[in-house]
Parts: sequence; C-alpha cells; structure tokens
Amino acid sequence: MKIDLTDTTAGEINKALVQGRRAIGTPAVGMVLTLVIVTDEENAYDSLKAANDASREHPSRTLVVIKRVSRSLRDRTSSRLDAEVRVGAEAGTGETAVLRLYGEVVEHADSVVLPLLLPDAPVVVWWPVNAPVDPAKDPLGALAQRRVTDTYTAEQPVRELSARAAAYTPGDTDLSWTRITPWRSMLAAALDQVTCEVKAVEVEGEEFNPSCELLAMWLADRLDVPVKRSRSAGPGLTAVRMDTSCGPIALDRADGSLATLSIEGQPARAVALNRRDTAELIAEELRRLDPDDTYASALRYGVERLNTVPGQASEESAGQSAADPAEPVAEPEPVEEAAKAPAKKAAAKTAKKAPARKAAAK
Repeated sequence: MKIDLTDTTAGEINKALVQGRRAIGTPAVGMVLTLVIVTDEENAYDSLKAANDASREHPSRTLVVIKRVSRSLRDRTSSRLDAEVRVGAEAGTGETAVLRLYGEVVEHADSVVLPLLLPDAPVVVWWPVNAPVDPAKDPLGALAQRRVTDTYTAEQPVRELSARAAAYTPGDTDLSWTRITPWRSMLAAALDQVTCEVKAVEVEGEEFNPSCELLAMWLADRLDVPVKRSRSAGPGLTAVRMDTSCGPIALDRADGSLATLSIEGQPARAVALNRRDTAELIAEELRRLDPDDTYASALRYGVERLNTVPGQASEESAGQSAADPAEPVAEPEPVEEAAKAPAKKAAAKTAKKAPARKAAAK
C-alpha cells in the first residue's frame, strides 16, 4: 500500500503510517529499530531496496531523507515536505516513509525526522553516499546510536579513512569494514589451526580499495608485524599471504567468489568467499548496535602508517596533509643557509649605512 502526501507535515505522515497499518490488518507496531537513510535521488532506489531486503531479518521503520536542490529562487526561500508512505509488501516486513525536502527545511532535516522515530527503539543512520566529515556531529547523526558510512563511494578513499579516524566517535562504522568480515574470520580460523609466529603479511587487492586498506590495518594492529600492500586488478581483495615460522599461509581469491586456503603441511582447500551485496552488509551492521572497538583500533593504528604503505603515495603525492589538505607543506631551509642568514642580513645593513657615514665624515 502506498500513500502520497504533498506539502505535508510530520504529524500527517504519522497519521498515514497508522492508517496504512490498519488498512492491511496489522495495527500493532512490530518494528525493532528506526533506520534513517540520508541519500540523493539517484541512489535512493538502490538504498531503499537494500534496506527492504535487510528488514526481513530486522523489521524496522525506514525513513529515507532526500534533500532536493531547489533551482528557482522561490523554491529556495520557501519550504516544502513531500512524503511517500509505504506499508505492506512494498515496504518489506516493516514500513517506509520517503521524505523529500525542499527549500529551507533541508537545513532542518532532524526536526522532520525526530517526530517519526519509533519510541524506545534504537536509531541507525546510514549515508550510502556523501557522508558528512563527522557523522556524530551531523544533526541527523546525533539522533542515532549507530552511524553507517561507506568510504568506497568517496572520491579519495584513503583520505576518507584518515578523516574517519580523526572524527571517530563510538558508534561509527563503515561498510568497507563490513565487507572484510568473512576474510577476518577465515584468517583467524587459519591461524587457530597452527602454533607458530607470524613474521610478515602481504595484502593484495585493487588500488585505493578501502577494504584492502582496512584489512591491512587490522592485521598490522592485531599481529604487530610488517604488512605489505600490493596491487592487483581485483575484483576487490584478491589475496592475503602470511610468512610464519611454520611455513606460508595463503588465502587467494582470484574470481571474487571462490577462494583457496593453503596452510603448510595441509592440503589446499576451497572456501566460499563471495562478494556480498549491500543488503547483506546492512543486515550484518543491524545485528549489533554497540560500538565496534576492533574497527576503531584498526582504523586509528593503520591511518598513522598510511604513508608507508605502497599504493598511497600517488594519492598523497600533492604533498598535502590528510588532516588539512588545504595547507601547503613548506620545505625546510638547509642548515648552512639558515646559519648564514643572520650574517647576510647584518652585512646588508652595514652596507646601507656606509655611504651615510662617509658623507658625515666629509
């Protein structure tokens, strides 16, 4: 069932949600959380489809916030809220409200969303694209216990990871981190099968892929060993190789679906390691609403060492700091020239005063 509302209010949207539940014969509210999706018109359909698929595991009230850019001066100075309420089969196992904001109300999206949140239920905010620099300080992010971003959609993923580390607040997470959960589980299980010391690790994957960077950060943080980052044609992560005192351990996935786990002294075995879609990633993130301390530790540990990882040099080649890209880096003055500078200045001053002294003498 779908109900369209034009130039409406949050109160009218709440009434439409109740009306829709009664019309399909489910007057009780069976949702366990509120999922707020902040996106643009281009990505709204795919994001909503992924949320509806995830709602079969986590029944939720989904609020899609679309901030429309007004072209005319009249639209920019006036405010309008259009809504599309969906319940029943069109909204998965929960209910959905698509909110389109125009004019000045775009700057006050939290005032529109706040009355529509489920009472006494956790709130999760997800930015599929164009996430704020500091999600916790965003007006919508401040309403949530969990804030989900995706550095894979950023123009410069490595710098985006640096920004995420600088602004990290408990409750922040990243779908690029969620994508490597099967890899982390498989590598941990492989190390549990042997009793040996890991000496070095190599992570192979696409250039500037944030999931590859995060996996390298996690391994360096957990194992405290050098981690080499090498490039491949993809797709995504392609291999992790560990040099241990018991022999090499390798997890290779060349085709994006089936991987081969090789451990010294054991026969190679095939393991399923498919690339997961967005619905599975969101469903995994909704299973836990507490802070992800492992993600925070790996992010902070690894970002400090990004400049030493191959593959980052080209993105940072402009000579700018990741924390402050606009600030140029000054070249240090040579030691000998710095020592001679005061003497040169004094000599110049003496040369200027010499003609005046000669004239006084005459």
